[in-house]
Amino acid sequence: MNYFRDLKVWQKSIQLSNLIYSATKEFPKEEIYGLTSQIRRSSVSISSNIAEGCGRESKKEFKNFLGIALGSAFELETQMIIALNQNFLDKIEFDEFEKEIQHIQNMIIKLQSTL
Repeated sequence: MNYFRDLKVWQKSIQLSNLIYSATKEFPKEEIYGLTSQIRRSSVSISSNIAEGCGRESKKEFKNFLGIALGSAFELETQMIIALNQNFLDKIEFDEFEKEIQHIQNMIIKLQSTL
């Protein structure tokens, strides 16, 4: 089950992480160990858990790691709401991120349902 690079949801989550890193470069410097770090970690966690799950022995384990990835996606969505509320993102940028995060959440849920 180590075909993670072929999974569209993994590919999209890698793209999202790249966008997150670019956007958070503009966050206030005092947030580097705060919200910036948390947002980056949760975005990286999505693709990392998908990949780790693919490397596991059973579908049950894979499904469990997809659950962790989904949790990270919801965590990221929450953190982006906080970033918007703190005016670290404008509404247009936030809306684009929210749409992409929710799309990834739905992709993970759909993949879980096939296992």
